[in-house]
Amino acid sequence: MGKEIKFSLVFRDMWQSAGKYQPRVDQLTKVAPAIIKMGCFDRVETNGGGFEQVNLLFGENPNKAVREWTKPFHEAGIQTHMLDRALNALRMSPCPKDLRRLFYKVKKAQGTDITRIFCGLNDPRNVIPSIQYAKEAGMIAQASLCITHSPIHTVEYYINLAKTFIDAGADEICLKDMAGIGRPESLGKICKGIKEYKKDIIVQYHSHAGPGFNMASILEVARGGCDYIDTAVAPLSWGTGHADIIAVQEMLKDAGFKVKDINMEAYMEVRTQIQEMMDDFLGYYIPALNHLNNSLLIKPGLPGGMMGSLMTDLEDNLKSLNKWKVKNGQPELTTDQLLVKLFDEVAYVWPKVGYPCLVTPFSQYVKNLALMNVMQMEKGKERWSMIADTIWDMILGKSGQLPGPVDKIFVDMAKAEGREFLTSDPQENYPDDLDTYRQKMAEKGWELGEDEEELFEYAMHPQQYEAYKSGAAKAAFEKDLAERKSKKNAPAAGAEPKQITVTVNGQSYKVDIAYGAQPAATPSGAQSAAPAGEGLEILSPLEGKAYLVSSSSETPKKVGDHVNEGDIICYIEAMKVFNRIKAEKTGTITSINFTSGDSVEEDDVLMTIA
Repeated sequence: MGKEIKFSLVFRDMWQSAGKYQPRVDQLTKVAPAIIKMGCFDRVETNGGGFEQVNLLFGENPNKAVREWTKPFHEAGIQTHMLDRALNALRMSPCPKDLRRLFYKVKKAQGTDITRIFCGLNDPRNVIPSIQYAKEAGMIAQASLCITHSPIHTVEYYINLAKTFIDAGADEICLKDMAGIGRPESLGKICKGIKEYKKDIIVQYHSHAGPGFNMASILEVARGGCDYIDTAVAPLSWGTGHADIIAVQEMLKDAGFKVKDINMEAYMEVRTQIQEMMDDFLGYYIPALNHLNNSLLIKPGLPGGMMGSLMTDLEDNLKSLNKWKVKNGQPELTTDQLLVKLFDEVAYVWPKVGYPCLVTPFSQYVKNLALMNVMQMEKGKERWSMIADTIWDMILGKSGQLPGPVDKIFVDMAKAEGREFLTSDPQENYPDDLDTYRQKMAEKGWELGEDEEELFEYAMHPQQYEAYKSGAAKAAFEKDLAERKSKKNAPAAGAEPKQITVTVNGQSYKVDIAYGAQPAATPSGAQSAAPAGEGLEILSPLEGKAYLVSSSSETPKKVGDHVNEGDIICYIEAMKVFNRIKAEKTGTITSINFTSGDSVEEDDVLMTIA
């Protein structure tokens, strides 16, 4: 019998790679016994990445979910692990040092054993502090090599990176093949090189199935000395997700490796429960294309974990673009046409921004930049006409050193806009601010929570946490889900429900349901000091959620404020980044036509300035 290889079930990533949302805590705790009974898993990925933020979006406390979800696995002797974005921790934007340190203390206290630390730039300055903070908190620090395929990302590059992390104290190494585009033979060589440097270091392989390489890659890393393989369970395996445990187990067993047997009765129970979760609500956010393997993904290299939300969000982008095309007498695009244009543009943009590994948040930045280019060019405008500040931060080196040089076009644009390229430690750009959130919570009468977990959640996801606490997040989710269900069930014309009642924290709210293109109603909380239309209308350049500020350090604009042309007056959050909206003239704000967190469509009037 050959080397023993153990399996991990990436339950969190199965859902994130398929669609937009994660299961509720009651669904998670219900399926845990069946996962344990399968008998083949030594590890389960329970949380991390987008998990905590997603729970907030549908109105559930993620701290409660993590504590209850990890508990049965601990009792069964199964390790739990989470995804950790290093400088960014659990969010899209970088975190202060004090928040990063609290992050590990909270997650260890909640029951997470292993943290999988990664930086899409593979910058040791971002990863090494997280290794240290995790170990201080008593967690197992698994440092990731973000795998991609480019002239820069060679076998030698990755072996040397692993050596750096091992020397810095990493307990384990993960080959994080987030797009599944790592070439099998190269991955085998990387794994073998790591084991030659440190024979007893644990290596775990994570890959997505979409492009079609990953079964061959699993076999090659196993032959190179890999210890753990990440797998999934149907009906969320394959496609933009991961290889199914049955196929992986059978392949490795045939190749002579020692692997655990699968309790097939329990497998079918897990499969059945997943389908029930999809039928309940999660399936309404899983596009059919995400169930399919697609070798077109090799070219753009977009990660499986992003494709779930991408395909869901692309529906809105396409609707917005086609609305413009109809208005301007142009033929509409299909989903496939937009997708191919996006893939081609990602392949064009990626080398120009320095070859960041396409994993959160940099995959979103590159994809967003590419998609914005496509949207603008389809409307007859030029490339690069909208670049969010967070994307500029990546280009300028604020988040870490890019693997390759940026194109001259960005060097020239940065100079013209007075932006500077940075080489300093990225952490220096983000000062501590936990005390600010402590004060805010005291003012609001909010508890810091067990092990300060509520403080952590608020500081990590400020806008989403406030929407969760107010009940707005749950109300918005319930409204969206009702609309999706009504469209899918398609009642007879004229028989559609116009209103539903949503109960949040014991309070009932009536929610209007709109079908098709409807004019946006003026939110009840909108501010106005003059009749609608007085002054210059500031229009939303894209669809998304409108916010007056993007961080606690900003002061929100209000009616009556004087602004100068070029001042930032609000933000549109679209595709997980905040896009600045600037005043187009000097004057006084006479109306604000949204409340923070409201959904807006392209060309909606955000403010008027007289």
